[in-house]
Amino acid sequence: QVHLVESGGGSVQAGGSLRLSCTASGSTYSMGWFRQAPGKEREGVARIFTASGATTYADSVKGRFTVSRDNPKNTLYLQMNSLKPEDTAMYYCAAKTGGYNGAWYRVDQYNYWGQGTQVTVSS
Repeated sequence: QVHLVESGGGSVQAGGSLRLSCTASGSTYSMGWFRQAPGKEREGVARIFTASGATTYADSVKGRFTVSRDNPKNTLYLQMNSLKPEDTAMYYCAAKTGGYNGAWYRVDQYNYWGQGTQVTVSS
């Protein structure tokens, strides 16, 4: 069982930065950040493998967002720079304890989810 708790959301003007954190209890194989805007499906933002630290990003955030992990603290981060109004969404931390059998950005690939933290970017 893995319990995830996110923090760090808030409101910021376009061009600003925010850092999200997600504290995990239990061992994970991989962790990811997803987001869901009102009326839209949940989409994958970034993914990091726990052991290797290898990362993957959605095209929409490449070069602006950075996912990282502090393994001793069991904490996942998402540094978000150059934020845009279209980044406004509820952001969720996700974890999986086994390997992937589909695309990393699919919601059904992850078996544990946090409660979400709201990010609002104004123009």
